Amino acid sequence: MDVAARTAANRRLLADFFDGLDESQLETQSLCSAWTVREVLGHSAMPFSVGIGRLLWRTMLARGSIDRASAAIAEEQARRPVAELSGLLRTYATKRVPAPGVGPMGQFTDHCIHLRDCARPLGLDTDVPLEDWRAVLDWLPTKQASLGVVPAGRLDGLALRATDQDWSWTAADGSVVEVAGPSEALALALSGRSVALADLDGPGVATLRKRIG
Repeated sequence: MDVAARTAANRRLLADFFDGLDESQLETQSLCSAWTVREVLGHSAMPFSVGIGRLLWRTMLARGSIDRASAAIAEEQARRPVAELSGLLRTYATKRVPAPGVGPMGQFTDHCIHLRDCARPLGLDTDVPLEDWRAVLDWLPTKQASLGVVPAGRLDGLALRATDQDWSWTAADGSVVEVAGPSEALALALSGRSVALADLDGPGVATLRKRIG
């Protein structure tokens, strides 16, 4: 898969999605507990509107927490008009943005998951293609993904299987404690969205639920 091309396509998809929402929808709580749908847009456009210097300064104010700094900046950016933020996603759709630790696949995954973070609570079926979810699922069990997306140990002893495409993964210990379901729901659950657990089946769901908390 051409990660750069798919990332660009998904930025444009996000822009179209957010442009189609009304004020009530924008103020809906997303699956990210700290953000509304509008603030997820602010976060998604942040790499194209906030310089590294500002991010470092806010990180210092947040006592070294880049997560808290990013959350605060996303909330600030969300106050800008939706058209401005979606315009940034389109204008810089092909721009490669440094992503220390998680790399290009981390950014790609971020867009896929955040789209559903917003679409699910709104009852909308806007989604990325199955092949995108396949790439996300291939990446989520990796060590790179454990640097902030899937905490170490969350997948220990589990076997994962997608029911909407030919994809599966088994923990290194060869466990057969299965978690099965649609690719989108698997990806959301692995990245900590407990609401997606309702769409999954198998004896491993209870284990995954405890680990997500």
